[in-house]
Amino acid sequence: MMKIRGLLAGFLSLFSVGVAAHPHSFIDMNTTFVVKNQKLVGLKMIWVMDEITSADLLYDAENAQNDTEVWKKLAAEVMANVLGQHYFTDIYRDGKPIKYLNLPTEYHLSRQGHQAVLEFVLPLAEPQALAGKPFEISTYDPTYFVDMTYQDKTALHLPAEIAKHCQFSLVTPQPDVSLQAYALSLDKNDSPGEDMALGQQFAQRVTLQCQ
Repeated sequence: MMKIRGLLAGFLSLFSVGVAAHPHSFIDMNTTFVVKNQKLVGLKMIWVMDEITSADLLYDAENAQNDTEVWKKLAAEVMANVLGQHYFTDIYRDGKPIKYLNLPTEYHLSRQGHQAVLEFVLPLAEPQALAGKPFEISTYDPTYFVDMTYQDKTALHLPAEIAKHCQFSLVTPQPDVSLQAYALSLDKNDSPGEDMALGQQFAQRVTLQCQ
């Protein structure tokens, strides 16, 4: 059984599935804006991995129940690699990047049928006043080896206390035909040029605007 590289710096190990196009792995995302005292303090993210991506994790966990030491160890390993890539997330406001803490305030890995589910809270380094310039948020694998996607706007959630004052939009890009063809041409062991920012060109953009 041959293993191929996982989500960038070893986020996951995947079984070879014999395909020859990017992306090779798929994650469905769900995000809730975390608010305290009318300030944005973080993002609570839930990543549901496809069955092929999940296979190694579930194999390593064997029949262990959720929340056992086996799952806690796997969660720490997965989270360490996510942190190594800055949560795979960019947050900008008024053209400037918003910094966040190097450690999540919480994280958890579990089994959902044949899929692994990673949950964590990405904490901002400093609370951000909600009112003012919009927040621009994108979560993506720069190499586009992994497709990280919100199925639709229902995968994004506003806390009840700010729902009347804030609104968000979700924009899914439509890359041109030549870029799509290039992604399809990449073998599973290929990496696009770093200057291409291939994943960023396929990345969805979430905009949060509050009054």
